Amino acid sequence: MTDLSELDRGAAPGAADPVKVLLHRHRELCERAVDPLEIAARLEAHGITDRTAARFRHRDVFSLAEELYARVPRDADTAADASAAPAREGDRRRSVAVLLLPLLPGTLCAAALIALACAHGQTRLYAAAAGVVAVALALRAALRRGPLALPDALASRSATGSWTCWLLVYAVLGDGLLRTAVAGGPDGLPDGTADGDWPVALAPLLALTLAVAPATWTAGLFLAHARRKLAASRGLEDFAASVRPVLLGAVALFLGALAALVVLCAPFLDAGPVSPAVLALGVLLFVARLLTVHGFTHAPRVILMLTAVAQVLAPATVFAARLPGCAALGAPVEALTAASGPSAVPVLTCGAGALTLLVHASRTLARASAHLRPEQAR
Repeated sequence: MTDLSELDRGAAPGAADPVKVLLHRHRELCERAVDPLEIAARLEAHGITDRTAARFRHRDVFSLAEELYARVPRDADTAADASAAPAREGDRRRSVAVLLLPLLPGTLCAAALIALACAHGQTRLYAAAAGVVAVALALRAALRRGPLALPDALASRSATGSWTCWLLVYAVLGDGLLRTAVAGGPDGLPDGTADGDWPVALAPLLALTLAVAPATWTAGLFLAHARRKLAASRGLEDFAASVRPVLLGAVALFLGALAALVVLCAPFLDAGPVSPAVLALGVLLFVARLLTVHGFTHAPRVILMLTAVAQVLAPATVFAARLPGCAALGAPVEALTAASGPSAVPVLTCGAGALTLLVHASRTLARASAHLRPEQAR
Protein backbone atom coordinates (compact mmCIF):
# COMPACT_ATOMS: atom_id res chain seq x y z
CA MET A 1 0.00 0.00 0.00
CA THR A 2 1.15 3.48 -0.79
CA ASP A 3 2.79 5.34 2.09
CA LEU A 4 0.60 8.46 2.39
CA SER A 5 3.23 10.31 4.38
CA GLU A 6 5.59 9.94 1.46
CA LEU A 7 2.85 11.08 -0.90
CA ASP A 8 2.38 14.16 1.22
CA ARG A 9 6.05 14.97 0.88
CA GLY A 10 5.84 14.40 -2.85
CA ALA A 11 2.90 16.77 -3.04
CA ALA A 12 4.48 19.48 -0.95
CA PRO A 13 4.17 23.01 -2.29
CA GLY A 14 7.84 23.06 -3.24
CA ALA A 15 7.56 20.05 -5.55
CA ALA A 16 7.79 21.11 -9.17
CA ASP A 17 5.58 18.28 -10.46
CA PRO A 18 3.86 16.37 -7.64
CA VAL A 19 1.86 14.18 -10.05
CA LYS A 20 5.13 12.86 -11.49
CA VAL A 21 5.98 11.36 -8.08
CA LEU A 22 2.66 9.50 -7.98
CA LEU A 23 3.05 8.37 -11.59
CA HIS A 24 6.47 6.95 -10.78
CA ARG A 25 5.03 4.95 -7.86
CA HIS A 26 2.07 3.61 -9.84
CA ARG A 27 3.49 3.48 -13.35
CA GLU A 28 2.70 -0.22 -13.87
CA LEU A 29 -0.90 0.35 -12.82
CA CYS A 30 -1.27 3.34 -15.11
CA GLU A 31 0.23 1.50 -18.07
CA ARG A 32 -2.06 -1.50 -17.59
CA ALA A 33 -5.25 0.50 -16.97
CA VAL A 34 -7.91 0.43 -19.67
CA ASP A 35 -9.49 3.72 -18.57
CA PRO A 36 -9.07 6.48 -15.95
CA LEU A 37 -11.83 4.94 -13.80
CA GLU A 38 -9.67 1.90 -13.14
CA ILE A 39 -6.83 4.13 -11.97
CA ALA A 40 -9.21 6.07 -9.69
CA ALA A 41 -10.53 2.88 -8.12
CA ARG A 42 -7.06 1.50 -7.53
CA LEU A 43 -5.85 4.79 -6.04
CA GLU A 44 -8.76 4.67 -3.61
CA ALA A 45 -7.80 1.10 -2.71
CA HIS A 46 -4.32 2.42 -1.86
CA GLY A 47 -5.82 4.93 0.55
CA ILE A 48 -5.78 8.04 -1.65
CA THR A 49 -8.86 10.19 -1.04
CA ASP A 50 -10.20 13.40 -2.57
CA ARG A 51 -8.40 15.31 0.19
CA THR A 52 -5.12 13.64 -0.78
CA ALA A 53 -5.78 14.47 -4.44
CA ALA A 54 -6.05 18.15 -3.48
CA ARG A 55 -2.41 18.02 -2.39
CA PHE A 56 -1.60 16.99 -5.96
CA ARG A 57 -3.42 20.12 -7.21
CA HIS A 58 -6.54 18.22 -8.32
CA ARG A 59 -10.09 18.65 -7.09
CA ASP A 60 -10.71 14.88 -6.67
CA VAL A 61 -9.30 11.41 -7.28
CA PHE A 62 -11.07 11.12 -10.63
CA SER A 63 -9.41 14.24 -12.00
CA LEU A 64 -6.05 13.02 -10.75
CA ALA A 65 -6.61 9.63 -12.38
CA GLU A 66 -7.42 11.28 -15.72
CA GLU A 67 -4.10 13.12 -15.71
CA LEU A 68 -2.19 9.96 -14.78
CA TYR A 69 -3.92 8.07 -17.57
CA ALA A 70 -3.18 10.82 -20.09
CA ARG A 71 0.51 10.97 -19.18
CA VAL A 72 1.22 7.31 -19.95
CA PRO A 73 1.86 6.63 -23.69
CA ARG A 74 0.00 3.68 -25.22
CA ASP A 75 0.99 1.91 -28.42
CA ALA A 76 -1.49 -0.96 -28.28
CA ASP A 77 -4.52 0.90 -29.61
CA THR A 78 -4.31 -0.68 -33.08
CA ALA A 79 -4.07 -4.19 -31.66
CA ALA A 80 -7.00 -3.48 -29.38
CA ASP A 81 -9.14 -2.35 -32.33
CA ALA A 82 -8.21 -5.48 -34.30
CA SER A 83 -9.36 -7.73 -31.47
CA ALA A 84 -12.55 -5.80 -30.73
CA ALA A 85 -14.82 -7.93 -32.97
CA PRO A 86 -13.82 -11.31 -31.46
CA ALA A 87 -14.18 -9.80 -28.00
CA ARG A 88 -17.71 -8.64 -28.79
CA GLU A 89 -18.60 -12.11 -30.07
CA GLY A 90 -17.27 -13.63 -26.83
CA ASP A 91 -19.30 -11.12 -24.82
CA ARG A 92 -22.47 -12.18 -26.65
CA ARG A 93 -21.83 -15.86 -25.89
CA ARG A 94 -21.19 -15.03 -22.24
CA SER A 95 -24.42 -13.01 -22.10
CA VAL A 96 -26.45 -15.98 -23.35
CA ALA A 97 -24.80 -18.23 -20.76
CA VAL A 98 -25.52 -15.73 -17.97
CA LEU A 99 -29.14 -15.55 -19.10
CA LEU A 100 -29.84 -19.27 -19.36
CA LEU A 101 -27.52 -21.08 -16.93
CA PRO A 102 -29.15 -19.62 -13.78
CA LEU A 103 -32.44 -21.23 -14.83
CA LEU A 104 -30.91 -24.70 -14.66
CA PRO A 105 -30.85 -25.28 -10.84
CA GLY A 106 -34.52 -24.44 -10.38
CA THR A 107 -35.56 -26.49 -13.41
CA LEU A 108 -33.68 -29.56 -12.22
CA CYS A 109 -34.97 -29.11 -8.67
CA ALA A 110 -38.55 -29.02 -9.94
CA ALA A 111 -37.92 -32.14 -12.05
CA ALA A 112 -36.37 -33.91 -9.04
CA LEU A 113 -39.38 -33.08 -6.85
CA ILE A 114 -41.75 -34.40 -9.51
CA ALA A 115 -39.72 -37.62 -9.70
CA LEU A 116 -39.74 -37.85 -5.90
CA ALA A 117 -43.52 -37.49 -5.81
CA CYS A 118 -43.97 -40.25 -8.39
CA ALA A 119 -41.54 -42.68 -6.76
CA HIS A 120 -42.34 -45.17 -4.00
CA GLY A 121 -40.36 -47.18 -1.49
CA GLN A 122 -36.63 -47.39 -1.96
CA THR A 123 -36.93 -45.72 -5.34
CA ARG A 124 -37.64 -42.45 -3.50
CA LEU A 125 -34.20 -42.62 -1.92
CA TYR A 126 -32.55 -43.06 -5.31
CA ALA A 127 -34.62 -40.23 -6.78
CA ALA A 128 -33.69 -37.92 -3.88
CA ALA A 129 -29.97 -38.73 -4.18
CA ALA A 130 -29.97 -38.20 -7.95
CA GLY A 131 -31.86 -34.93 -7.52
CA VAL A 132 -29.40 -33.60 -4.93
CA VAL A 133 -26.42 -34.41 -7.17
CA ALA A 134 -28.06 -32.88 -10.26
CA VAL A 135 -29.05 -29.67 -8.47
CA ALA A 136 -25.61 -29.34 -6.86
CA LEU A 137 -23.88 -29.67 -10.24
CA ALA A 138 -26.30 -27.18 -11.79
CA LEU A 139 -25.65 -24.69 -8.99
CA ARG A 140 -21.92 -25.10 -9.46
CA ALA A 141 -22.24 -24.45 -13.19
CA ALA A 142 -24.54 -21.45 -12.72
CA LEU A 143 -22.27 -19.81 -10.14
CA ARG A 144 -19.08 -20.28 -12.14
CA ARG A 145 -20.09 -17.70 -14.75
CA GLY A 146 -21.74 -14.31 -14.69
CA PRO A 147 -21.90 -11.59 -12.02
CA LEU A 148 -22.09 -14.09 -9.14
CA ALA A 149 -19.00 -16.02 -10.24
CA LEU A 150 -15.98 -15.96 -7.95
CA PRO A 151 -12.65 -14.88 -9.46
CA ASP A 152 -9.99 -17.58 -9.25
CA ALA A 153 -8.07 -15.55 -6.67
CA LEU A 154 -11.08 -15.60 -4.32
CA ALA A 155 -12.31 -19.16 -4.82
CA SER A 156 -9.92 -20.61 -2.27
CA ARG A 157 -10.52 -17.81 0.25
CA SER A 158 -14.31 -17.67 0.41
CA ALA A 159 -14.96 -21.04 2.15
CA THR A 160 -18.69 -20.29 2.50
CA GLY A 161 -19.99 -23.33 0.64
CA SER A 162 -20.17 -25.67 3.64
CA TRP A 163 -22.03 -23.12 5.78
CA THR A 164 -24.44 -22.42 2.93
CA CYS A 165 -25.17 -26.16 2.72
CA TRP A 166 -25.90 -26.26 6.45
CA LEU A 167 -28.36 -23.38 6.08
CA LEU A 168 -30.11 -25.07 3.15
CA VAL A 169 -30.34 -28.37 5.03
CA TYR A 170 -31.90 -26.56 8.00
CA ALA A 171 -34.39 -24.85 5.67
CA VAL A 172 -35.55 -28.30 4.56
CA LEU A 173 -35.32 -30.28 7.81
CA GLY A 174 -34.83 -27.82 10.66
CA ASP A 175 -38.36 -26.58 11.36
CA GLY A 176 -39.77 -30.10 11.29
CA LEU A 177 -37.05 -31.38 13.61
CA LEU A 178 -37.51 -28.51 16.07
CA ARG A 179 -41.29 -28.90 16.17
CA THR A 180 -40.96 -32.64 16.71
CA ALA A 181 -38.22 -32.22 19.32
CA VAL A 182 -40.34 -29.82 21.37
CA ALA A 183 -43.17 -32.38 21.24
CA GLY A 184 -40.89 -35.15 22.53
CA GLY A 185 -39.74 -36.79 19.27
CA PRO A 186 -38.61 -37.66 16.74
CA ASP A 187 -39.30 -41.37 16.70
CA GLY A 188 -37.76 -42.00 13.28
CA LEU A 189 -35.87 -40.56 10.35
CA PRO A 190 -37.49 -38.21 7.80
CA ASP A 191 -39.32 -40.03 5.00
CA GLY A 192 -39.33 -37.09 2.57
CA THR A 193 -42.93 -36.05 3.21
CA ALA A 194 -44.53 -33.18 5.09
CA ASP A 195 -46.83 -35.52 7.03
CA GLY A 196 -44.26 -37.90 8.53
CA ASP A 197 -42.90 -38.06 12.06
CA TRP A 198 -40.10 -35.70 10.99
CA PRO A 199 -41.71 -33.31 8.45
CA VAL A 200 -39.68 -32.13 5.47
CA ALA A 201 -40.23 -28.71 3.84
CA LEU A 202 -39.40 -28.81 0.13
CA ALA A 203 -40.96 -25.48 -0.88
CA PRO A 204 -38.02 -23.42 0.47
CA LEU A 205 -35.53 -25.52 -1.50
CA LEU A 206 -37.47 -25.14 -4.74
CA ALA A 207 -37.96 -21.40 -4.23
CA LEU A 208 -34.28 -20.81 -3.43
CA THR A 209 -33.01 -22.78 -6.42
CA LEU A 210 -35.44 -20.96 -8.70
CA ALA A 211 -34.20 -17.70 -7.15
CA VAL A 212 -30.69 -18.30 -8.52
CA ALA A 213 -31.87 -16.76 -11.80
CA PRO A 214 -33.23 -13.46 -10.39
CA ALA A 215 -30.23 -13.29 -8.04
CA THR A 216 -27.84 -13.50 -10.99
CA TRP A 217 -29.74 -11.03 -13.09
CA THR A 218 -30.18 -8.59 -10.19
CA ALA A 219 -26.47 -8.78 -9.37
CA GLY A 220 -25.72 -8.02 -13.01
CA LEU A 221 -28.00 -4.98 -12.92
CA PHE A 222 -26.35 -3.76 -9.72
CA LEU A 223 -22.89 -4.17 -11.21
CA ALA A 224 -23.83 -2.35 -14.42
CA HIS A 225 -25.53 0.53 -12.58
CA ALA A 226 -22.62 0.85 -10.14
CA ARG A 227 -20.12 1.14 -12.97
CA ARG A 228 -22.30 3.73 -14.70
CA LYS A 229 -22.43 5.69 -11.45
CA LEU A 230 -18.65 5.36 -11.26
CA ALA A 231 -18.30 6.84 -14.73
CA ALA A 232 -20.66 9.72 -13.94
CA SER A 233 -19.32 10.57 -10.47
CA ARG A 234 -16.73 13.27 -9.88
CA GLY A 235 -15.69 12.30 -6.39
CA LEU A 236 -15.48 9.32 -4.08
CA GLU A 237 -18.13 10.65 -1.70
CA ASP A 238 -20.39 11.44 -4.63
CA PHE A 239 -20.04 7.87 -5.89
CA ALA A 240 -20.68 6.36 -2.45
CA ALA A 241 -23.84 8.41 -1.97
CA SER A 242 -25.17 7.44 -5.40
CA VAL A 243 -24.42 3.71 -5.27
CA ARG A 244 -26.00 2.93 -1.88
CA PRO A 245 -29.58 3.39 -3.17
CA VAL A 246 -28.68 1.14 -6.11
CA LEU A 247 -27.55 -1.58 -3.69
CA LEU A 248 -30.70 -1.29 -1.57
CA GLY A 249 -32.83 -1.32 -4.72
CA ALA A 250 -31.09 -4.49 -5.94
CA VAL A 251 -31.72 -6.24 -2.63
CA ALA A 252 -35.37 -5.11 -2.63
CA LEU A 253 -35.80 -6.31 -6.23
CA PHE A 254 -34.38 -9.73 -5.37
CA LEU A 255 -36.54 -9.93 -2.23
CA GLY A 256 -39.65 -9.22 -4.30
CA ALA A 257 -38.71 -11.86 -6.86
CA LEU A 258 -38.06 -14.42 -4.13
CA ALA A 259 -41.39 -13.66 -2.44
CA ALA A 260 -43.17 -14.17 -5.76
CA LEU A 261 -41.41 -17.50 -6.27
CA VAL A 262 -42.38 -18.68 -2.77
CA VAL A 263 -46.01 -17.78 -3.48
CA LEU A 264 -45.90 -19.69 -6.77
CA CYS A 265 -44.21 -22.77 -5.29
CA ALA A 266 -46.34 -23.11 -2.15
CA PRO A 267 -49.58 -24.44 -3.77
CA PHE A 268 -47.75 -27.16 -5.71
CA LEU A 269 -46.09 -28.50 -2.56
CA ASP A 270 -49.02 -28.02 -0.15
CA ALA A 271 -46.97 -25.43 1.75
CA GLY A 272 -48.19 -22.44 3.68
CA PRO A 273 -48.11 -18.78 2.58
CA VAL A 274 -44.93 -16.74 2.13
CA SER A 275 -42.44 -17.77 4.79
CA PRO A 276 -40.38 -14.95 6.33
CA ALA A 277 -37.68 -17.55 7.07
CA VAL A 278 -37.17 -18.29 3.37
CA LEU A 279 -37.05 -14.59 2.54
CA ALA A 280 -34.51 -13.91 5.30
CA LEU A 281 -32.32 -16.83 4.18
CA GLY A 282 -32.52 -15.77 0.54
CA VAL A 283 -31.45 -12.20 1.29
CA LEU A 284 -28.67 -13.45 3.58
CA LEU A 285 -27.22 -15.68 0.85
CA PHE A 286 -27.65 -13.01 -1.84
CA VAL A 287 -25.85 -10.25 0.07
CA ALA A 288 -23.15 -12.68 1.22
CA ARG A 289 -22.49 -13.69 -2.38
CA LEU A 290 -22.42 -10.05 -3.55
CA LEU A 291 -19.81 -9.22 -0.94
CA THR A 292 -17.76 -12.31 -1.72
CA VAL A 293 -17.57 -11.76 -5.48
CA HIS A 294 -16.43 -8.19 -4.85
CA GLY A 295 -13.53 -9.44 -2.74
CA PHE A 296 -14.94 -9.01 0.78
CA THR A 297 -14.80 -12.62 1.97
CA HIS A 298 -14.27 -12.37 5.72
CA ALA A 299 -17.62 -10.93 6.85
CA PRO A 300 -19.78 -13.33 4.77
CA ARG A 301 -17.81 -16.32 6.02
CA VAL A 302 -18.15 -15.29 9.67
CA ILE A 303 -21.85 -14.35 9.47
CA LEU A 304 -22.84 -17.52 7.61
CA MET A 305 -20.90 -19.60 10.13
CA LEU A 306 -22.53 -17.90 13.12
CA THR A 307 -25.99 -18.22 11.56
CA ALA A 308 -25.54 -21.93 10.84
CA VAL A 309 -24.17 -22.61 14.32
CA ALA A 310 -27.07 -20.72 15.95
CA GLN A 311 -29.60 -22.77 13.98
CA VAL A 312 -27.95 -26.06 14.87
CA LEU A 313 -27.83 -25.09 18.54
CA ALA A 314 -31.59 -24.43 18.66
CA PRO A 315 -32.74 -28.09 18.42
CA ALA A 316 -29.56 -29.22 20.18
CA THR A 317 -30.54 -27.30 23.32
CA VAL A 318 -34.00 -28.90 23.23
CA PHE A 319 -32.45 -32.37 23.12
CA ALA A 320 -29.91 -31.43 25.80
CA ALA A 321 -32.77 -30.30 28.07
CA ARG A 322 -33.86 -33.94 28.34
CA LEU A 323 -30.75 -34.73 30.37
CA PRO A 324 -31.21 -34.76 34.16
CA GLY A 325 -30.86 -31.29 35.63
CA CYS A 326 -30.58 -29.57 32.22
CA ALA A 327 -34.20 -28.59 31.65
CA ALA A 328 -33.34 -24.89 31.65
CA LEU A 329 -31.18 -25.26 28.52
CA GLY A 330 -34.14 -25.70 26.22
CA ALA A 331 -36.43 -23.16 27.87
CA PRO A 332 -35.60 -20.16 25.61
CA VAL A 333 -36.05 -22.10 22.36
CA GLU A 334 -39.20 -23.82 23.62
CA ALA A 335 -40.70 -20.48 24.67
CA LEU A 336 -39.83 -18.93 21.29
CA THR A 337 -41.30 -21.89 19.43
CA ALA A 338 -44.48 -21.81 21.53
CA ALA A 339 -44.94 -18.09 20.88
CA SER A 340 -44.08 -17.85 17.16
CA GLY A 341 -43.58 -21.37 15.83
CA PRO A 342 -40.34 -23.14 14.85
CA SER A 343 -39.78 -20.80 11.91
CA ALA A 344 -38.97 -18.02 14.41
CA VAL A 345 -35.46 -19.47 14.80
CA PRO A 346 -34.40 -19.08 11.13
CA VAL A 347 -36.26 -15.77 10.90
CA LEU A 348 -34.24 -14.31 13.77
CA THR A 349 -30.88 -15.85 12.87
CA CYS A 350 -31.02 -15.29 9.11
CA GLY A 351 -32.67 -11.89 9.52
CA ALA A 352 -29.98 -10.68 11.91
CA GLY A 353 -27.25 -12.03 9.64
CA ALA A 354 -28.77 -10.47 6.52
CA LEU A 355 -29.18 -7.09 8.21
CA THR A 356 -25.58 -7.17 9.47
CA LEU A 357 -24.21 -8.00 6.02
CA LEU A 358 -26.42 -5.40 4.35
CA VAL A 359 -25.07 -2.66 6.64
CA HIS A 360 -21.54 -3.90 5.92
CA ALA A 361 -22.24 -3.99 2.16
CA SER A 362 -23.62 -0.44 2.17
CA ARG A 363 -20.18 0.69 3.32
CA THR A 364 -17.85 -1.62 1.40
CA LEU A 365 -19.67 -1.81 -1.92
CA ALA A 366 -19.93 1.99 -1.96
CA ARG A 367 -16.18 2.16 -2.60
CA ALA A 368 -14.99 2.70 -6.15
CA SER A 369 -12.32 0.02 -5.71
CA ALA A 370 -15.00 -2.61 -5.05
CA HIS A 371 -16.19 -2.39 -8.65
CA LEU A 372 -13.02 -3.23 -10.49
CA ARG A 373 -13.38 -6.15 -12.86
CA PRO A 374 -11.47 -9.27 -11.78
CA GLU A 375 -8.82 -8.73 -14.43
CA GLN A 376 -8.41 -5.13 -13.28
CA ALA A 377 -7.99 -5.97 -9.61
CA ARG A 378 -4.71 -7.80 -10.05
